[in-house]
Amino acid sequence: MKEGFEKDRGEAIPDARIRELIGKAEEQLRLAYAPYSGFCVAAALLCEDGTVYTGCNVENASYPAGNCAERTAVFKAVSEGRREFSGIVIMGGPGGRTGSYCPPCGICRQVLREFCRPLGFSVILARSAEDYRVFSLEELLPESFGPEFLDG
Repeated sequence: MKEGFEKDRGEAIPDARIRELIGKAEEQLRLAYAPYSGFCVAAALLCEDGTVYTGCNVENASYPAGNCAERTAVFKAVSEGRREFSGIVIMGGPGGRTGSYCPPCGICRQVLREFCRPLGFSVILARSAEDYRVFSLEELLPESFGPEFLDG
């Protein structure tokens, strides 16, 4: 277990809050729809205002039409007007068993980058409430391209 890193060198997400988010992700893991890969993933996204949005992966017979848990949570939050996020818990594995850490895919990292400060956003990879690792988005997506590059 690792303490939450400092957001922009400021406050960290407290361990108790991380464990709460992990519990929400665990609940969501049972709802994953992964009949093709059998690899279930769940996420719990923490908004700056304390609201939590969850998501699970949803596969499709036409593979590219599926959606990852992380993007499901982000898209739910954005569709309800949220744009500022503190962190996300991600967990998953074959059959919904969390034997190893489950990092976000490249597309999910880029979607998170659209809305999150690279140094100020916690990506928490969890196997359980007692076993998790905390990264900044910057660590997982260094030298990233974000909306500020398009400002004219």
